[in-house]
Amino acid sequence: MWTAENRPRYNRDTLRYPSDLTDEEWAHVAPLIPPGKRGGGKRRVNLRQVVNGVMYILSTGCQWRYLPKDLPPKSTALLQIS
Repeated sequence: MWTAENRPRYNRDTLRYPSDLTDEEWAHVAPLIPPGKRGGGKRRVNLRQVVNGVMYILSTGCQWRYLPKDLPPKSTALLQIS
């Protein structure tokens, strides 16, 4: 409910993009991401940024090729969610 006490919780002005996850939201999402496969190489990508990229696509409706350059490349984001 939009009350004076509750409104600051939903303020997204301090985020890079309004679709980026807050620390509180990331705390809910991070445990759902499976660990890397055994015997494989170490992950070299920040999974929070990958999720932010997916959230950007979902919230804006833009095409994958128009993903901003400061987010992971579309090939990385697509591989991580498939």
